Amino acid sequence: HKDRVYYLRAALLKFISCIGLEELIAAGICFGKFTKTGKFRIQISCLDYLAKYAKYKIWLKPAGEQSFVYGNHVVKAHLARMTENTPQNVGVIVLSMSDIPLGFGVAAKSTIQFRDLEPTGVVAVNQCDLGEYLRSEDQSL
Repeated sequence: HKDRVYYLRAALLKFISCIGLEELIAAGICFGKFTKTGKFRIQISCLDYLAKYAKYKIWLKPAGEQSFVYGNHVVKAHLARMTENTPQNVGVIVLSMSDIPLGFGVAAKSTIQFRDLEPTGVVAVNQCDLGEYLRSEDQSL
C-alpha cells in the first residue's frame, strides 16, 4: 500500500497513530495510486470529493446515464447540459440530472465546438465511472 494516497480527517489520523504500521491495512478514503512510472491515477472512490470542488461539469440525460456507467464515452445525444466555457482537454465531472456524480473524464470538445457536433460525436472521454467497482471487483482488494 505504499503507492496509494488516502484522505482522512486529522482526528482519525491522531486516533490511528497508536496502531503499528504492520497491523494497519488502510485508513481513510483511497484517492488514487501512483503507477510504476510515477504517474498518479485517480480512483472512483474520491468522486464525491471531486464533485464538490469541480470547476467543469457535464450533466447526462437519463438515457445516457446507463451507457456512461457501462464504460462508454459521453456522446452529444446523451448530454443534457454542460458548464459554460468548458475548454477542450480539461477534466470534467459527469453527473446525472439529479446531481448524482457518475464519474469523471476529459472533455473531448469545448463548449463552442460542442454546438457544431453531430449527435454521435464524443463530447467527453470516460476516465472512470461508478461501474468501475463492478468491472474491477477482483482487483480492488
